Amino acid sequence: MKTYDLIVIGAGPGGYVAAIRAAQNGLAVAVCEADAVGGTCLNRGCIPTKALLHSARAYQELQNASFIGILADNVRFDLAKIHARKDAVVSQLQNGIEQLLKANKIDLIRARAAILGQGRVRAGDETLGCKSILIASGSKPALPHIPGIEFALTSDSLLAEARLYPRLVIIGGGVIGMEFASLYSAFGCEVAVIEAMDRILPTMDREISQNLGMILKKRGVRIFAGARVEAIEKEKDGFACRFTAKGNAQEISADAVLCAVGRRANTENLFAKGFSVACEHGHIQVDDAFRTNVEGVYAIGDVIGKIQLAHAASAQGIYIADALAEKPRSVNLDVIPACIYTDPEIASVGLTVDEAKMRGMDVKTGKFLLTATGKALIEECERSFIKTVFDAQSEKLIGVQMMCPRATDLIGEAATAVANGLTTGQLISVVRPHPTFCESFTEAVEAADGRAIHAAPPRR
Repeated sequence: MKTYDLIVIGAGPGGYVAAIRAAQNGLAVAVCEADAVGGTCLNRGCIPTKALLHSARAYQELQNASFIGILADNVRFDLAKIHARKDAVVSQLQNGIEQLLKANKIDLIRARAAILGQGRVRAGDETLGCKSILIASGSKPALPHIPGIEFALTSDSLLAEARLYPRLVIIGGGVIGMEFASLYSAFGCEVAVIEAMDRILPTMDREISQNLGMILKKRGVRIFAGARVEAIEKEKDGFACRFTAKGNAQEISADAVLCAVGRRANTENLFAKGFSVACEHGHIQVDDAFRTNVEGVYAIGDVIGKIQLAHAASAQGIYIADALAEKPRSVNLDVIPACIYTDPEIASVGLTVDEAKMRGMDVKTGKFLLTATGKALIEECERSFIKTVFDAQSEKLIGVQMMCPRATDLIGEAATAVANGLTTGQLISVVRPHPTFCESFTEAVEAADGRAIHAAPPRR
């Protein structure tokens, strides 16, 4: 029986990153993966959706150019080529991960794995031994108990199709739903979003939710918040989605219905008969060090049902790999940025004003509208802003919310500042280049003291 220091189950952003760091730390590592490497993020999530969104935005830019007379011919797009480009991006990144695993002398075992017990894993027909096991098996789309839900598509199935639905109903106004709403509306499709909570993006800053709602409605997207889907029924030319909103029964006809209400842990066939770890509501239970109730068995990422983000899983994987090699902790898991690739992009890190006040904190805030900057005007930004939240006593930055172009890149600086407890004075001392979007971060910091240069002074 071949043995390892660590066997990782799943080659997604949590699993393969953990494996590489463990190998860098001198451990003998194997990764078991029955599907393509890269996990949901690379194959059915982050990367393919962003590749399609990039094409959609390029299409919109060409349409705008044609509208103002730069291009004389009508702008058309080739959906097959757009999906081919998406597939090429995914394939290139898959190959890159495989080469990294090989370069780090990690055994990639292409088989479905099941844990037989402490230190024993079955991969296909082979039994492997190890000191530690790391479960990073990810998640699958969740499907609620709605009559006719079998007619609905999931993000997995929708991304697999080189097809555009002229009329799309999206059940769920969270991150996945809003990214697909942005994508399909950019391609000129009719989109309706049905959200059970009182607003879209219910876990985000309220102003961001309201702002995105106004932008999407302006683009023709219909949003029904506080609504409950009653049934999906097949029609001659598509489907009917029946729902109740504000006490009124309503119905929307569509060519397809996308169910985007979240994801559930992927634990199917993960444990051999006679062995299991503690689970709750389908998710594997772990402590603060990602240990299960079985010694030597760890779990990270979507399968533990906490923060379902690729970069969070990667950070958790690094944490485990360092801990197993008895290395000092190298990553701060307390500050995890969140990103949404709508148009404009949305990103946040740390606490919102409401969250800080719920903790009894005295805060001061700054807000800067990007419409006052040259870069935003050049790129025709809509309703873009950056908000900063500071602890009023220490003046340390405790939260940032952004809704603007490049927000998913800009949030990196904000995350660094929050993680290191930087103050208003330290952040203002940095000279940021012009004309850029990042100079607006300076303005949002200065706005907390009423000293933003490119904003009218607050009323006294």
